[in-house]
Amino acid sequence: MKPSYLEIGNWQLAFAAGLIVINLLLSGWLRLGLTRSLSIASIRMAVQLLLVGLVLDYIFALDRPLPVVVIGLVMTGFAGVAAVNRTRRRFAGIYLNSVLCVFAASYVVTGAALLGILNVEPWYRAQYAVPLLGMVLGNLINGVSLALGHFMDGAMRDRNLIESDLALGATRWEAAHPLIVSSLRTGMIPTINSMMVMGIVSLPGMMTGQMLAGAAPASAVRYQIVIMFMIVAATTLGTFGVVLLAFRVVFSRQHQLCADRLRLP
Repeated sequence: MKPSYLEIGNWQLAFAAGLIVINLLLSGWLRLGLTRSLSIASIRMAVQLLLVGLVLDYIFALDRPLPVVVIGLVMTGFAGVAAVNRTRRRFAGIYLNSVLCVFAASYVVTGAALLGILNVEPWYRAQYAVPLLGMVLGNLINGVSLALGHFMDGAMRDRNLIESDLALGATRWEAAHPLIVSSLRTGMIPTINSMMVMGIVSLPGMMTGQMLAGAAPASAVRYQIVIMFMIVAATTLGTFGVVLLAFRVVFSRQHQLCADRLRLP
């Protein structure tokens, strides 16, 4: 049976890769210093996606829960580490905090979508579970990274103001509350901005991919709406969790700002 979408062959893929040459030439001409990083990123992205394609073909064929759970845990672990790697400062246990928050937020939201919204049977169907989790994680990383980085940088930047509030009798929560609020806003802004222009300025990848595969536009739109609500919910939970855990480390129970616990890598 002929597929309802257009197949992309090796030569077509190679031609698409040639488009990167434009970026490389521009980077070299303007001396942007991005030639090496762009080349590595392009090769790494292509290799990773091709390997993932092979792995998913195998997992789709197995149709068992254990491989789906394992690949989900691996994805979550890498996402939690990647979120921390984008921040300027570190503290003891930051990687564990990030992984736990990313895991909790992504699994709660993805589980709710699989069991309560899409009613996937069985719940571990890799065709749905892995792509949904991947899309949630891809956006969750940005929110967690931005919120966590803003909180730690803000604690150092506003150190004198925060310590003044604490010295005047404010609790650690009262002194840190403005910073916590601004950190959560920073983590949520990219997702909110993308939602504001979605459908008018941009057509999301999920919806576009479904339409290219032959799905009806109305059906693709419904899936995209579900995905965006999942992303917003996961980003909210993940950013709140990681900022709250960072708050408990940076501010002691004695209502002191422990700036010495923050260090540059």
